[in-house]
Amino acid sequence: MRYFNFQDVAREAGLSSAQLKALCKRIREDFPQDTMMFELHVLRACLAIRDGRATLEEALSAEPAARKTL
Repeated sequence: MRYFNFQDVAREAGLSSAQLKALCKRIREDFPQDTMMFELHVLRACLAIRDGRATLEEALSAEPAARKTL
């Protein structure tokens, strides 16, 4: 089941499939059992990257608490 369409936003943000995969891997570490929260945070990170509020590098390197504010 998919909760959020983060793939389209990732494309809008200019992320490659490899970059999205890396972002998903990093965020999955924070939400290993909660698919909805995982997808929500991937979506929020992609939106932040798309809107220029964060870079991919910041999203990948941020501490869990910092990522939640993206």
